[in-house]
Amino acid sequence: MSTFEKVIVIDGKGHLLGRLASIVSKQALSGQKVVVVRCEELNVSGEFFRNKLKYHSYLHKQNRVNPRRGGPFHFRAPSRILYKAIRGMIPHKTARGAAALDRIKLFEGVPAPYDKVKRMVIPDALRVQRLKPGRKYTTLARISKEYGWKYQDVVAKLEDKRKAKAAAYHERKVALAAIEKKAIASKADAVKDINASLAALGY
Repeated sequence: MSTFEKVIVIDGKGHLLGRLASIVSKQALSGQKVVVVRCEELNVSGEFFRNKLKYHSYLHKQNRVNPRRGGPFHFRAPSRILYKAIRGMIPHKTARGAAALDRIKLFEGVPAPYDKVKRMVIPDALRVQRLKPGRKYTTLARISKEYGWKYQDVVAKLEDKRKAKAAAYHERKVALAAIEKKAIASKADAVKDINASLAALGY
């Protein structure tokens, strides 16, 4: 991502949590607006049980000043877990860091404005690029579900609807392209002389 775009939309599926967080935070600090969709499909290296124990330990840190208060309070949703990872890589208590965090949007699934735009991947953060074949990994959705995230079924249902809609659109697009190609082929002889004249003029 060497050039600035109006907004970069990243498909989180198959990316490693920490590596994606570092790249997104750096881009946001440099002034780029970033949207990450399908955060529930992010991966964390290591087997599920190990990651579960690590997250359990993280959740049960208590406020030593006033243990009855029960804090600090931790997020369960995958998008908020990614947010917390990004926030830790940004000086969020400064004006520059707060402005960088405002440039980042994170979602489970692919909500309405972003289901019709081109989504990109970050090769440096992809699990298949960064983990050795055969290494164990966990999806963020599974960890979140284990610790109280209640919307995995809703997100899965909406994703199925979106994929069905996208497949129908693709079929329509392919059919129209085939009709257009057939029409061009049928009129090739009629416009052959015109095309030759245009080619002679450099078009």
